[in-house]
Amino acid sequence: MNLTTLLIQSVAILGGLGLAVGIMLIVASRKFKVETNPLIDEILSVLPGANCGACGYAGCSDFAQKVVSENAPINGCPVGGFDVAKQIGGIMGQEVAEGEKEYPFVLCNGGVNCIDRFEYVGIEDCKAVMMLSDGEKGCNFGCMGRGTCVRACPFGAMSIGEDKLPHVNKNLCTSCGLCISACPNDILAFAKESEKVHVKCRSHDKGKDVKAVCTVGCIACKICEKNCPVQAITVTDFLAEIDQSKCTACGICVEKCPQHTIELRSVA
Repeated sequence: MNLTTLLIQSVAILGGLGLAVGIMLIVASRKFKVETNPLIDEILSVLPGANCGACGYAGCSDFAQKVVSENAPINGCPVGGFDVAKQIGGIMGQEVAEGEKEYPFVLCNGGVNCIDRFEYVGIEDCKAVMMLSDGEKGCNFGCMGRGTCVRACPFGAMSIGEDKLPHVNKNLCTSCGLCISACPNDILAFAKESEKVHVKCRSHDKGKDVKAVCTVGCIACKICEKNCPVQAITVTDFLAEIDQSKCTACGICVEKCPQHTIELRSVA
């Protein structure tokens, strides 16, 4: 057998093996093919594709599957908002009512108004700061101002201002809630646009202790509670709280608060 014949036979054998393996793969793919619900692909096509996990699922694909198979809320994608929810509702044959928009709200006005107990030198991360005696700020309940929430936002909607507090750019915010989840001190919470009056403090320390470290913290004086004409404010555990269902945004509590802890914001 000469070399040419040997090469031809080798090529033929390898080609036959390749053909056989190819046929086996085709047969196996057809036999073991997992049928997918076409509704999943339709829903996936209208999702924003951020895969941020703000819906509570592993990503857009997982969310789409859960909507179809496990009745996950069709308005569960905060990034897509009402427009995407409406499209998913159309695919699933369900009506969707548009809810009021919510944005992260900063429940602290400390920042530069709150003293530092020590000078921190280290990783610019709120969690890292809080590992040192609950943080450098005089108030253990306050914002550390190290930007953990900023880095958690995939849309560039958060920033730390000169007041050393986080600020939300509503034009960029998708209300995904990742900044809220990332904050180690629960400084951020969702608030509806119509909720105009807020207590910008989370401290449950006694009044004298608050005044010793912060010029704008709630001192539980109850002046706001006594002056509210609709009983929308109560002071519990040394902190004023507002019942948004009762509040009429009259602004009396804002005017009366000696610490300027309560804020009346515009709806814009």
